[in-house]
Amino acid sequence: MLEGRALRQILAPWHQATITANLVVMCESIITLTTDFGAGSPYVAQMKGAILSINRQARIVDLTHAIEPQNVLQAAWVLRDVTIQFPARTIHVVVVDPGVGTARRIVCAQWDEQLFIAPDNGCLTGLANAREPSTIRELAEPQFWRPNVSSTFHGRDIMAPVAAHLSLGLNPEALGPRCASLVQLELPEAHTLSGKIEGEVVSIDSFGNLVTNITSEMLADTPRDETTVVRCDEHETLGIYQAYADQPEMTLIALIGSSGYLELAIVNDSAKIMLGVATGEKVTVSW
Repeated sequence: MLEGRALRQILAPWHQATITANLVVMCESIITLTTDFGAGSPYVAQMKGAILSINRQARIVDLTHAIEPQNVLQAAWVLRDVTIQFPARTIHVVVVDPGVGTARRIVCAQWDEQLFIAPDNGCLTGLANAREPSTIRELAEPQFWRPNVSSTFHGRDIMAPVAAHLSLGLNPEALGPRCASLVQLELPEAHTLSGKIEGEVVSIDSFGNLVTNITSEMLADTPRDETTVVRCDEHETLGIYQAYADQPEMTLIALIGSSGYLELAIVNDSAKIMLGVATGEKVTVSW
C-alpha cells in the first residue's frame, strides 16, 4: 500500500491539472454590466458582489451605467453597437428595467457564442433586428437566484447570480423553458430624400456627443464641405469633418463617429449641455 506522502506525489500533478482546468473555466467568461444606474451607483457594486459571491474569479466589465433612466430604446442602440466588440463566451447582463417586479419575463438569449441576460422589454431589439437569436430561454429556475428576491432589484437577485452560474459552466438549458420570440421596439430609422437625410439623436456618449441614426453609408455621396448643412433643433453646422480637432474649440461640429454614425459634438465640451439636446431630437443633413 502506498504511503500518504507517495500517494500525494502521484496525485499532485493530476490534482494541480484539475485545479488549473477549473480555474480556466471560471476565468474564461467575461460578464458585462449595462444599466441605467448612473456612475458610482451603489447598486452596481451590489450586482458585482452578487456575482463574486458565486464566482470569485469572474471578470466583470462595466459596459455602461450611463443609459438614461428607463430609456430602453437607448439601451437597444448601445447594446447593438458595443457588444460586437466582445469575444465569444461573454455574458452580457442588462438592467434597464422599468417593469421590474411585474409579470414581464427575464430571458437569456444567445447570439453566436455570446449570452444576454435581460428583461424582455425590447432592450435587445437592436441585436434582434440584425438577426434572430439562436435560442431564447426564460429565467424560471429559482435555484440559480439569490434566496431572497426583492421585487425592485432583479438585477442583483436574479440576473447577476444567473450570470455567475453561467460563467462557471452552467448549461443555459437549465435556466428555464424556451421562448419563441422577444419583445421588440420600433427603432427610429433615418430616411434619405432628395438632397436631404432625416434622422434623430439616438444616444449621447460620456463626452456629451450626440450620436444619430444616420449611417456613414447614407452619407457616402453627401458633400463634406460647407455646402452641407447639419441641423439639430435650432442649431446648425456646416460640413462634415473627420476629427474633432478639425474645428476650433467650442465649435459645433458634425463628423462620423467610431461606430459609423453621424455625431454632433462641441469641440472640447459637451453638446448635450451646451445645446440642451436629448435623445429623440430630430437631425437633418441637407445639401
